Amino acid sequence: MAVVDCHRSAARCRAAYNALMNYLAHLFLARQSGAAMLGGIMGDFVKADVTGRYPTEIAREIQLHRYIDSYTDSHPAVKASAQLFPEGRRRYAGILLDVFYDHLLSLQWQRWCDEPRQAMLDRFYVALAEHDTLLPDRLRSMAPHMVQMNWLNAYDDFASVDKAVQRISLRLSRNGAQLRDGIADLRQHYEAIAAGFEGFFPELLGFVQERRGRMVEQALRQQ
Repeated sequence: MAVVDCHRSAARCRAAYNALMNYLAHLFLARQSGAAMLGGIMGDFVKADVTGRYPTEIAREIQLHRYIDSYTDSHPAVKASAQLFPEGRRRYAGILLDVFYDHLLSLQWQRWCDEPRQAMLDRFYVALAEHDTLLPDRLRSMAPHMVQMNWLNAYDDFASVDKAVQRISLRLSRNGAQLRDGIADLRQHYEAIAAGFEGFFPELLGFVQERRGRMVEQALRQQ
């Protein structure tokens, strides 16, 4: 099991563990097709230039995933929520907020999406199987467990947030206890963070729609 030292770099720490969190939000934002959802997840596993390496829709959503992460990190509501964590644990705020935002999205699913969550996940699981040869090795190894455990449909329960953070903390080279202690911070500031999500998430939806539209238009012009 790989470990990462998060002591010096919060950004490095968060990037290393994105593959263990915020899947649900990225799937939701790319729910228009199975290929799009696959690209939305692969953005955490593919770091190099994807031009010409994947089908158009998958490649576009991989790139859009990166824009989404950058937008999220820079959003004032997200930054304000991160400041709620004590200084010693603030470097882990990105991890904790990503997991917690999937919890909030799960609780409010019917507000944001007409399609039942499990139906969307089932479409994603089909896409995983159909595109097995395109999957990065790490995602291919995770896929059977993801499907079998169906953990992305369990975030209604805060206990699933706790379990996810516990798993992530075991992969830290040091100070895993500080990440686990962040669960108490989430509980303490639950309402404030949820209020921040209320301001952030609609704006994220607008950003994704606008940026995806620009990417599609640019691709059409280049044909």
